Amino acid sequence: MASACITGLGMYVPPKVVKNDDLKAFYDTSDEWIYTRSGIQERRWVEEPASTAELGLYAAQEALKMANKKPSDIDLIIFATLSPDMYFPGSGVLLQNLLGLETTPALDIRQQCSGFIYGLSIADQYIRTGMYQTILLVGAEIQSTWIDYNPEGRTVGVLFGDGAGAAVIEATNAPGRGVLSTHLYSQGAYARELCVAEPSSATRRHELPGSYGMRPYMNGKEVFRHAVQRMGEAVQIALATQKWSPEEVDLYVLHQANIRIVQAIAEFFHLPMEKFYNNIHKYGNTTAASIPICLTEAWQEGRLKSGHKVILAAFGSGFTWGSAALVW
Repeated sequence: MASACITGLGMYVPPKVVKNDDLKAFYDTSDEWIYTRSGIQERRWVEEPASTAELGLYAAQEALKMANKKPSDIDLIIFATLSPDMYFPGSGVLLQNLLGLETTPALDIRQQCSGFIYGLSIADQYIRTGMYQTILLVGAEIQSTWIDYNPEGRTVGVLFGDGAGAAVIEATNAPGRGVLSTHLYSQGAYARELCVAEPSSATRRHELPGSYGMRPYMNGKEVFRHAVQRMGEAVQIALATQKWSPEEVDLYVLHQANIRIVQAIAEFFHLPMEKFYNNIHKYGNTTAASIPICLTEAWQEGRLKSGHKVILAAFGSGFTWGSAALVW
């Protein structure tokens, strides 16, 4: 049976750099306040007009080039985002059109910060069954256009950035290579601890644009507590499934939400931070784009090499979380 192997990676971040001190224009904050609580020093924001699908296109083109593939080689597009261009349809079909494709299927998934892990698992299953041979998985976000710039939006507004990451995933028969296992979880009891409540089909009485319901809400303490616990558990399950010790993994790539979450997990497994790839200081939380951006930069920097054992893990709104074990 074939397994899924990442053969191409790509990323795109907008050129506009927004440093922590720049946010003083909106919030009562400082570089020290943001950095000590999150590890973020700057993030990238689009300059309007901009499109989530376009950001995904730029990342996809890089990934296709690395994999030596043409858009016409793609059997399926999986597009993960919490910030689609429209409420419906999803951005996957928009990316399909931008790639010049006519009838290639496009699947949109809404697992927020866990989107890349969920998408990787879906791609793995399609490849294992033999239905598809080449899949394009994209995580892309434009978040700067909808965060709350009023004082009460500070908790969320200082964390998020814009960007896109992509992976070409192909079938391989090479023994012991590629995606070895994926592990997915959710707990909807906590859905409202991190959400955007509007627009909603639950009511005919919608709040006005710009009101609280259309802005992101986060219970920061509760999200942090669950993220540490659940990502730690997901990493442990991936290790146990592969019978790997924590030390023998070459690289851990965790969703970039808060550097203190990564530090807590590293401490739990008694691992040095050098085992973890982090770029949150440059980009903030790019949600579904976070892990593929990390993977792209890790590969470019020589941190990912053939035969490396890799663990991916993420946690986000839903709550949703998961992990994956790969051999590069």
